[in-house]
Amino acid sequence: MSSVTFEKISKSFDDLEIIKDFSLQIEDGQFVSFLGPSGCGKTTCLRMIAGLEFNTKGIIKIDSDVVNQPEKGFFMPPEKRHVGMVFQSYAVWPHMNVFDNIAYPLKVSGVSKSEIKQRVEEMINVVELDGLAKRMPNALSGGQQQRVALARGLVMQPKVLLLDEPLSNLDAKLREKMRSDIRNIQQKFQMTCIYVTHDQIEAFTMSDLIVIMNRGDIVQVGHPKDIRENPINDFVRDFIS
Repeated sequence: MSSVTFEKISKSFDDLEIIKDFSLQIEDGQFVSFLGPSGCGKTTCLRMIAGLEFNTKGIIKIDSDVVNQPEKGFFMPPEKRHVGMVFQSYAVWPHMNVFDNIAYPLKVSGVSKSEIKQRVEEMINVVELDGLAKRMPNALSGGQQQRVALARGLVMQPKVLLLDEPLSNLDAKLREKMRSDIRNIQQKFQMTCIYVTHDQIEAFTMSDLIVIMNRGDIVQVGHPKDIRENPINDFVRDFIS
């Protein structure tokens, strides 16, 4: 488990500031959802934690380790952050079977074959893909491909798991099951998870804490029940209604 800290983060593309003085503390083992309309900066925040985007100002920490601090010219490479990421598009390698897709991060990290086998088989069981280790991605359903992506994000035993709208390509019935499965896995491993979504049902049913964003700003942070019962302004009230 790990904490994640944003201290006065800003992010600009050319002259356009899309994240503005963003500060937030995420505690060990929390499931936190970034919720807001398209273009509000949710995914950019996630990618800055992963090291796939640079913040323009401010400090990002994982536990006590600074991972981004542009004012001091410091940027920790993504592979050293011990962060797992699950993308909206699955990003499953089409030429690798289920086992090899999940094993890939371990192989490039130099993990022994025996440990790879043990950890991949454990993840296959955790995400309920038993019996599918040799199956190719083109023979999997969308839900099965997303489970492969989830297992690949978990197999390195990351400090923080980042999920970027991972269920948006699934049908409604499958989304409901995957919501429950992801939450159960997160609780099983007591892992810090940060989940990006524009889907209120996902955010309000899965999260310990919700961060509502609009136009690069944090509008309200709170427990799902608190936000439901006490929206801070008209934007939040209209967005969650």
